[in-house]
Amino acid sequence: MIPAAGFGTRMFPATLAVKKEFLPIIDRDGRAKPIILAIVEEALSAGIEEVCIVVQKGSRTFFEDFFKTGPSPELFQKLSKPNQEYSQYLQELGQRVTILTQDVQEGFGHAVFCAKEWVNNEPFLLLLGDHIYLSSIEISCARQLLDIYSQVRQSAIGLRLTPSDVIHHYGCAAGVWQEQDAILSVTQVYEKPDIEYARQHLSVEGLPEDLFLSMFGMYVLDPKIFDYLAEHTAVPAVMRYSSNN
Repeated sequence: MIPAAGFGTRMFPATLAVKKEFLPIIDRDGRAKPIILAIVEEALSAGIEEVCIVVQKGSRTFFEDFFKTGPSPELFQKLSKPNQEYSQYLQELGQRVTILTQDVQEGFGHAVFCAKEWVNNEPFLLLLGDHIYLSSIEISCARQLLDIYSQVRQSAIGLRLTPSDVIHHYGCAAGVWQEQDAILSVTQVYEKPDIEYARQHLSVEGLPEDLFLSMFGMYVLDPKIFDYLAEHTAVPAVMRYSSNN
C-alpha cells in the first residue's frame, strides 16, 4: 500500500508544476521514470503481487493515465523498440495496481485507513509515496523487511542511521537489539524529537554518540493497525476503486 495523497509542501515550488510522486529520477539502468513507478517496482521486487495507491480526489486521473491508459497509438509508433517493450511492461504492471481516493486530506494515518477494505485483514507492506529506496546489497530493501517480518511474526519498521542535526525532521525509534545492528525490539517511537530529547531518551546501545535510528518510510504491518487508526482518524465515507478491481 502506497499513500500518495499529500500536497508536496517540502518540494515546493516544484510541486506546483509536477506532483511529487511524478517527479522524475534516473534509475540504475539509466532510464528516466517517475518516483511512484520506482516505489511500485520496489514492492514488486520483494514478491508483492498487488499494489494499492491512495491518492487525492483531484489527482486520480494522473495515476490512472500512467498506470492504466498507456500512450496513444501515434505516440507508441514513435517509440523505439526498447521503449515499446517497456510500455507493454508498464501496461502489465498497471494491471496489478489499484487506485483508491482519499477525498479529504486528513493526514498520513487517515490515508492508510482508506485502504482498510482493500487490505482485507491481511498483513501488508506500506511504502511512502515520496521515498526512494536503495539497497546496498542485491536483496531489495522491501524484501529484507519482509524477511524480518517472516522471522519475528510481528509488525516491522525499516530504520536508518540519522545524525542528530537533522533528527528533528524524522520519526525516531529506540529499543533493544535482538540481533546487533540487524533487528531491534522497539520500545519507543517519537515524532520529530529535538536533540535534547533524542539524547536523553532515544539513544541505542552500540551506536555512536549523536547518531540515531529514524523511520525509513517502510513498514510491514498487521491488520490490527486499523483498529488503532479507527480510534484516531475519521472513517472515510467513500472509497472508490479503479476499474481493475
